[in-house]
Amino acid sequence: MPLDHPINSLGFAKPPSQTRVVVAMSGGVDSSVVAAHLAEEGYDVVGVTLQLYDHGAALAKKGACCAGRDIHDAARVAETMGFPHYVLDYENAFREAVIEEFADAYLAGATPVPCIRCNERVKFKDLLATAKDLGADCMATGHYIQRKLGAGPELHMATDANRDQSYFLFSTTPEQLDYLRFPLGHLASKAETRALAVRYGLPVADKPDSQDICFVPNGDYASVIKKLRPNAADPGDIVDLQGHVLGQHNGVIHYTIGQRKGLGIGGLEDPLYVVRLDPEARQVIVGPKAALSTRMIPVREINWLGDEAFDSRAEWHLMVKVRSTRPPRAAVVRPISATEAEVELLDPEDGISAGQACVFYAPEGSRVFGGGWIWRGK
Repeated sequence: MPLDHPINSLGFAKPPSQTRVVVAMSGGVDSSVVAAHLAEEGYDVVGVTLQLYDHGAALAKKGACCAGRDIHDAARVAETMGFPHYVLDYENAFREAVIEEFADAYLAGATPVPCIRCNERVKFKDLLATAKDLGADCMATGHYIQRKLGAGPELHMATDANRDQSYFLFSTTPEQLDYLRFPLGHLASKAETRALAVRYGLPVADKPDSQDICFVPNGDYASVIKKLRPNAADPGDIVDLQGHVLGQHNGVIHYTIGQRKGLGIGGLEDPLYVVRLDPEARQVIVGPKAALSTRMIPVREINWLGDEAFDSRAEWHLMVKVRSTRPPRAAVVRPISATEAEVELLDPEDGISAGQACVFYAPEGSRVFGGGWIWRGK
């Protein structure tokens, strides 16, 4: 690598034409703009799209990430911009690493976040390894998050808080972060991304965003799980906190922590919420809203992105996010080991469930300090 060449926009001391970058292309506007932008800058771009499931099967849906239409769209973008594009069949890996665990977690009464596992186990592991096999200097994605340099590469929230995807990328390791690039993280709005798509003449410029989990049609988790686990919809009792039977249900997979509507136990004076699921007893436990309030959260499988070792301190005063749609809130994070902790929220939070992520942020500023998985109830 010539030391006398200025650093290019991806952080390498060589011309863009000598810098190979694999772009993970879903077929959507975000990753398409990343690929087009880097191609315009003169980088040696290689587009790769993962076929994550059989797009002709019942689990797939029109408009889902990496379904047939999206693979076609990614190929059209590559043709428009003049760089090679490959489709890799990761269906078996995706099913084993993401879909099967998703079904098992729901059956265990948890609320899984499969998009995080997909980034962690497929895109930033298998695909990243493929990028290295292709001789790429780095891999770029269309995620709205920022990579900044401090003592080493740091993960930061996107400039546009409405598009920030840090909750879904907390498990990115320091080694992966060294290799990854996120060219959209600094943009002020999605409108800027679409304007770039128009400027590059991309056929996906007006394509709508995908809203649901890619393999879950219309957000209907229960239908997907019943296909994967035919016995998942066994009926049982809806009970209160004292164990009194209030009604019946047609499968715990139809319920989530914090749910109020659709319980089928009307006629009570005060509203009741799902506060716990007991799949072994086939019980949905309900109670008043106060019963949802949680202050202490056990977290494991922690991925730490701080400069000091996680367990080098007795406690960390951080901001944490326990659901993607909620803002970070102040907490004290007390390490139990390098990968486990007890998180104490300064103000209680409602509806926390096992299977969700607890993501750590700096008390001030935009830096992401990693996070872990909530592994049991209160």
